Amino acid sequence: MKEVTGGVTAAKGFVANALSCGIKKPEATRLDLALVYSELPTTSAGTFTTNRVRAACVRVSQSHLRRGNVRAVVANSGNANACTGAAGVAVARKECSIVAKNLGLKPGEVAVCSTGVIGLPMPMVRIEPRLPELCQNLSADKGHDVASAIITSDTCEKEVAVEISIGGKPVRIGSCCKGAGMISPCMATMICLVCTDAAVARPDLESTVREGVEHSFNRITIDGDMSTNDTCLVMANGASGVELAPGKPGWEDFTRALHYVMMEQAKHIVQDGESVTKFVTVRVEGAPTQLEAKKVAEGVAKSSLVKSSWNGGDPNWGRIIHAVGYSGSRVREEKVDIDIAGLPACRGGVQTTTKSDDLRERVQAREFEVRINLNMGTETYTVYTTDLSPEYVDFNRSEYAYWNQAKQDGLTH
Repeated sequence: MKEVTGGVTAAKGFVANALSCGIKKPEATRLDLALVYSELPTTSAGTFTTNRVRAACVRVSQSHLRRGNVRAVVANSGNANACTGAAGVAVARKECSIVAKNLGLKPGEVAVCSTGVIGLPMPMVRIEPRLPELCQNLSADKGHDVASAIITSDTCEKEVAVEISIGGKPVRIGSCCKGAGMISPCMATMICLVCTDAAVARPDLESTVREGVEHSFNRITIDGDMSTNDTCLVMANGASGVELAPGKPGWEDFTRALHYVMMEQAKHIVQDGESVTKFVTVRVEGAPTQLEAKKVAEGVAKSSLVKSSWNGGDPNWGRIIHAVGYSGSRVREEKVDIDIAGLPACRGGVQTTTKSDDLRERVQAREFEVRINLNMGTETYTVYTTDLSPEYVDFNRSEYAYWNQAKQDGLTH
């Protein structure tokens, strides 16, 4: 497996376009509307937010995917089209219909993704006139533009693409992703588009996508908040001429590559978290069941006290073990061992002889691991998380400017 350029359009037969609509600000020139299209029929799979409050785009895309495969995805940043009622669903369907008409597809072959402010109607007065243009001048060279168009509070585009050889033929998997805030497990908070030129039957694609998501996007948290818009869509068009299926040559290589792409994107999201300074791997071992291990890992990874300690460069294992205790998992205090950045901080529920200055030096690093052994079984679970900074609070204190623009657009009072 080797990494290649091209992002979401690195695989054969996928083209894209992106342009600026001024969705959030009419005078803005940044890209905020994008389209990814397969020139060949596809098999498709997707996972979506488990939030009981789901954006209109999620509802429409889920509906289309239940009925068949999608060949195109239209995505925007600046407005989430969430909590917009029946009107929001109508807008999402209209976007799909316009794109489908211009590409010669059925509306059900188009998925829609949105990200941005929740609760505001979509400014279709600026979006709708640009959709036909979006469907023109599609190119395999515009994958990076798509990655740029879908980011919100992200500080950089997130692209991963790989190539593997199966039976002497190259097979590619390309992706783009966005996410930096509202990140919590159960599908996490993000949009991820993945395209491959392998030929994969839909049931097999669905199975490996679910497995990949469970071990990547479902293992990350930044702020413990789950979004209304989480979407991961995968399209396979067979343009490489390589057909894959479980038990056949190349299947394991393909699934390994697909899961690698997903894991890299998940890590990119955490590393680019809003105003974060630390990337922390929380690994729990020795749990009686995987569910117990998951409860502990997520309890520690989401603890505001623990995350604040990391931001201050404080190796406070006491805060870690207290989160272990309230996680809801079966634990015995006298059995818990904790290592921080490779150094023993706690053994049997009490402090070790490791010098506090040595621990403090280790947690100054941008990345480190916290390893927790419950010593009550053999199951493990890993979550990737961040610190919690004062800047994060400042960044998320107000979205008033967006609502003010919406008022000018006549979309709110």
